Parts: sequence; structure tokens; C-alpha cells
Amino acid sequence: MANTAVVSNTPFLWEGTDRKGNKVKGKTMAASEAAVRADLRRQGVVPSRIRKQSRGLFRTGGSITPGDIAIFSRQLATMLAAGIPLVQAFEIVGSGHENEAMQKLIMAIKSDVEGGSALAEALAKHPLYFDDLFVNLVESGEQAGALETLLDKVATYKEKTEAIKKKIKKALTYPAAVLVVAFVVTLILLIFVIPAFEDLFQGFGADLPAFTRFVIEISQFVRDQGWILTIIAVLIVYTFFYFKKRSRPMRHFLDRVILRVPIIGPILQKAAIARYARTLSTMFSAGVPLVEALESVAGATGNIVYEVAVLQMKDEVATGQRLQQAMENTDLFPNMVIQMIAVGEESGSLDEMSAKVADFYEEDVDNAVDNLSSLLEPMIMAILGILVGGLVVAMYLPIFKMGSVI
Repeated sequence: MANTAVVSNTPFLWEGTDRKGNKVKGKTMAASEAAVRADLRRQGVVPSRIRKQSRGLFRTGGSITPGDIAIFSRQLATMLAAGIPLVQAFEIVGSGHENEAMQKLIMAIKSDVEGGSALAEALAKHPLYFDDLFVNLVESGEQAGALETLLDKVATYKEKTEAIKKKIKKALTYPAAVLVVAFVVTLILLIFVIPAFEDLFQGFGADLPAFTRFVIEISQFVRDQGWILTIIAVLIVYTFFYFKKRSRPMRHFLDRVILRVPIIGPILQKAAIARYARTLSTMFSAGVPLVEALESVAGATGNIVYEVAVLQMKDEVATGQRLQQAMENTDLFPNMVIQMIAVGEESGSLDEMSAKVADFYEEDVDNAVDNLSSLLEPMIMAILGILVGGLVVAMYLPIFKMGSVI
């Protein structure tokens, strides 16, 4: 039902006059022209022209990213804090959004709210974009009569978690991209450049250096068996991602292994702890009971190893054990984190202490990513130099040898 509601809305451009007789115009997402007219009448606007917005030759609906949801949360929180009614806030945010898919999503939620649904209920119809944590926080805000405050917390939480994700992607994408370029350059040399030198060397009438013969054999193998290697590589990559997406045991194994990888592992561990602490702080400050909060915290850590550990902690806390002791039992949290959580439990300020832990580890992740980039740059340059330089040297060795004989 939710997907149908999203797809059915269409952008309409309209012109008309308001209650004071001023000419106004705008854009509204609606299921039909009649729905647009009804919406405008509720706003006191007399429409003079309504037309569907042209999609253009190359225009697409776009996709909705977590970043879009974070921005939407902040915009909605800001408008509610300014005293703008909820439905009007949806209208303003939706009509002004550049992403057509996001427009349709916002207007679908607006229609549900106008129909009498609670905001949390309307958001829950779109689980692909609004997870249980988001919906639970909004529901808590509605029940407590502090929706703008909770939405502000949600917006802050989304912004912080997205910032960490971007940092991690930055740390992993740059070296991966450079290595891919190095691999492509090496293939080009092996397939197109080395054969030219091979033809040249055939007229030398002398034995080639071992290194040169080795490189030429690799070039011949790539040219002759390259299509087989390509098929095998594609099958391996496809199989890996297929089972990684569908097999929880495999994901658990990979997440455990990657936490032990030097340099990268500690960064991912700090990121998981930061997400754990930030989510715990957000949920607890919203008045969500600790056991229920840990259920949402588990899924927000971004690592199955920590997810399983937090769910284990939830079971232990549910039986009356302190959170501090439950964290110690997992052997996944540094002593500093455990002690700060213990202080928070004893002083009744668990949300504040969790927020401080999150701030510390988020900054630590930032510094670690910056240091990683500085460390990887010379390593990547060395790899490029060895790959490309080695091939060049192999091709010029016979020439140097011939020159020394002459």
C-alpha cells in the first residue's frame, strides 16, 4: 500500500490568487488535478491554471538516500520549532525538494497525516526509509507532546551517523579507486604495450633476461586466457556479494574478520562504538526504556558482531544486570567506555555520558581517517611504482643488455 501511494503522486504546477488578491504560484504533489484544487482551496488560493510538470527528456525520478532523510528530518524539526503546522511544513519541504522521489514520499506522508494518521504511523508505512528507531522516537515525541524536540534529536542523530558513514567511505574509497586504476593501467600495458616490445625482441637473436621473459609470459597468458580470467573474476565477485547479502553467518564472519584487519579494523570498531553510544543517548534521552532502547541500538551499530553483542546485553539487562556489567561481558568495549557508562548509570545521566562517548569516538574516527589517508598515499604510490615501473624496467632490460655488449 505504501509503495502505491508514493508512485501515484504526480507533480503539478499551479497559478492563482490568494485571499488578498495577490498572484501566487507553486508546485504540489498530488494524485490528480482535483486533489490539487481541493488542497489549494484549503489554503485559500483560487487556482487559475493547473498543469502537470513536464519530466523532460532525460529527467528521472531519482532515488532516496539516507542523506535525504537526514536533511528532511532537520528541515521538519526546524519548521515545527518555528511554529509552522505539521501539514504545512510537509507542503513546504515537499514542494521545494529537488529530488522527485523524495517529493512523492513526503507528499504521501502528508496525505496520510491529513487523513488523520499519526506521524509515526505514516512514517511506519515506509520502512525502507524510516527504520524502527526513527519511528519509535517520533512516536515518543507525539505521546509526550514534544514532537519538535524529538525531531531535533532525530535530525542530530541522522546527521552524526551519516557523517561517520561518509568518513568511513572516504577512507575505503580512495585507496580502492587508485588500486583499480593501477590494475587497469597494468592490463593495458600487458595487452597492448608488451606485445610491441615482444615483436622487437624477436629480432635480437639473443636470450632475454629472466625478468623480461617472465613479464612476456604473463602478457601472453593474459591475452590468451584473459576472457576466462574475466569470467572467473565476475563469478567470484557476484557469488561473494550474493551470499554476503543473503547469508547472515557469512556477514557475521566477514564483520568479525574485518575488525581484526590492521589499521582498518580499529577505525570500524570506533565507528561501531560511536553509533552505539549515539543511538543509546538519543533513545534514552527520549524516554525510551533501556531494554527497548537496546533493541534499536543493536541494529544501528552497523556491524553484526556488535549487533549480536548488544542483543545479548539486552537480554542480560532484562534479567536485572547492570548495563556496565553486560558491556564488560562482551569483551568488545574499551574500559574507558564501560567506566563512562557506569558513571552515567550511577548518576542517572546515562544519556549525557553516552553522548560524550559518542562525541569522543566520532572525533577519534575523524582523526583516524585523516591519518589513514596520509599513511596510505605513500603506500599507494609505492604500489603504482612497483607495478608500472617493474613492467617498464622488464621491457628495457634487453635494450640495456644489448647496449652493454656493444
